[in-house]
Amino acid sequence: MTTYLKNKHATFNYEILDRYEAGIVLHGYEVKSIKKNHGSLKEAYITTDGDEVFLIKAHIPAYQPANTPDSFDPYRRRKLLLHKHEIVKLHATLNEQGLTIIPISMYNKGNTIKLQIALVRGKKKHDKRETIKKRDADRDMRRIMKEVR
Repeated sequence: MTTYLKNKHATFNYEILDRYEAGIVLHGYEVKSIKKNHGSLKEAYITTDGDEVFLIKAHIPAYQPANTPDSFDPYRRRKLLLHKHEIVKLHATLNEQGLTIIPISMYNKGNTIKLQIALVRGKKKHDKRETIKKRDADRDMRRIMKEVR
């Protein structure tokens, strides 16, 4: 399993409540671009529209810009493939206040490209500070342990 794209800011900005694996509908030139690790999930999010789920604002550029159609949009809505019961559960939880769905990573599973999505709640500023303090303390601890050896 190879991870192609990763949302590095997801765990810092959000508290992850639940994770799902979804398939994604892509064009051939987008698949080639993803396999070359081109693209970004930084500002992307997931929305539900009736009984369908879409990935919004994910930047996936064309593999060869000269050979792509003129109507190609790197930020287009991309349909996600989930089970019906997962879609119903996500749609119901999105109506709760303060919850959103974001992409975590894009990877391959066999011959298909999968997207790991998560139901999240945004962190407050003091929670982010706690994360930074914990990360610094862990780094200092590793540094001290390395000097002891």
